[in-house]
Amino acid sequence: MPREGARPRDVRVNGRADMPAGACDLLFFERSAREAGAMRIAGLDEAGRGPLAGPVVAAAVVLPEGLLIPGVTDSKQLSEDQRERLYLLITGSAIASGIGIVDERIIDEVNIREASIIAMERALEAIAPSPDHLLIDGNFTLPRIPIPQRSIIKGDCLSHSIAAASILAKVTRDRLMRDLHDRYPQYNFRKHKGYGTKEHMEMIRLHGPCDAHRKSFQPVAEMLRAGSR
Repeated sequence: MPREGARPRDVRVNGRADMPAGACDLLFFERSAREAGAMRIAGLDEAGRGPLAGPVVAAAVVLPEGLLIPGVTDSKQLSEDQRERLYLLITGSAIASGIGIVDERIIDEVNIREASIIAMERALEAIAPSPDHLLIDGNFTLPRIPIPQRSIIKGDCLSHSIAAASILAKVTRDRLMRDLHDRYPQYNFRKHKGYGTKEHMEMIRLHGPCDAHRKSFQPVAEMLRAGSR
């Protein structure tokens, strides 16, 4: 294991190799921001960019300095029960947290990348006072937010704050998809959460898209065009 504070290599941050693969210091980026003068550091991540239905959800989390919550990692590596348990630990331990939701209508209007940015902006609006530094999962920043920020590819595996945000976003979105299942049980959203599984595609072909589907996403758009011929 690298010593505390050691700088890992070979993980791309803001488009350049800046941290080591297999790095164990999950507070490296938070510590770097504090050394530069930041006090309220928010990790941001989203859930739901790829599905054919439902909203995209973002979360922003400000954790106490030095806090490591056992088990917190990329939400995709956790079971549903683990995420639900960690959701309670994160929200109970965080200095502040916020959720931003953008529905399928706006996704169709502006595209999924812009919708993800809007969701993150909304998550930040729920935090007061505002953070003074942002750690963002992915390869984009928030151009309309005048706060110092750093994008980190695979940040949900490298930053504890981003990992915590990934769990809040995922749990929130899964709950919303279960609500959509109650409204549209024929699609079984509770099981696949709107992703383009074989079952989901078969249900769309059988019943046609519903209001919760993203009409601009290719498989749904193709089915709509085929149905209008």
